[in-house]
Amino acid sequence: MRAGNEVRVKICGLRSAADVEAAATAGAAYVGFVFFARSPRGLDVPTAREAAMAAPEGLAKVALTVDAPDAELDRILESVPIDMLQLHGRESPERVTEIRARYGLPVMKAVGVAESGDLDALETYARVADQVLVDARPPPGAPLPGGNALAFDWRLIEGRRWAVPWMLAGGLTPDNVARAIRVTGARQVDVSSGVEHSPGNKDSELILRFIAAAQGA
Repeated sequence: MRAGNEVRVKICGLRSAADVEAAATAGAAYVGFVFFARSPRGLDVPTAREAAMAAPEGLAKVALTVDAPDAELDRILESVPIDMLQLHGRESPERVTEIRARYGLPVMKAVGVAESGDLDALETYARVADQVLVDARPPPGAPLPGGNALAFDWRLIEGRRWAVPWMLAGGLTPDNVARAIRVTGARQVDVSSGVEHSPGNKDSELILRFIAAAQGA
């Protein structure tokens, strides 16, 4: 059982049962599966189901989608045992509310941050989502809404708290996650590219190092 003050880690962009097992063994609290075709971490539904079925009890399985219509969400949730939906597109607060009501699952909304003016959106989404993901805002023209190995200035959210649990993301690695936690006070962190040896390919040793660094912060 995890200690009450322990940092909870989400390993996102997992592509296989072996990835899930590596994250579980290292002590992850969440594992994320990406349903976005343009991502090097993107999965089809059958592959995601196989990976998710490897998760032990108590490991939260998160589906990351980007502006997905109901038909796509239906297709995912009919086959893949998912515990939480992560909305990583331009979903409006109203759309977040619709999805929570339709599927009865917790929803985490990602919000990109690059400057202080971006923080207002966090307040807005914290009123309708179950969690917020504080991520680095992608640069103009970036092909992906996340997983770009970019960090933002963590001092922007130093001492900030919201009405729901929140998770820090964006450019985190085994070498900087402890500092990020100390600056922001985050009790949950999310990593994808920072624990890969090449785009989309997770490294079990980096996962171990990341979680150890986060929990030792």
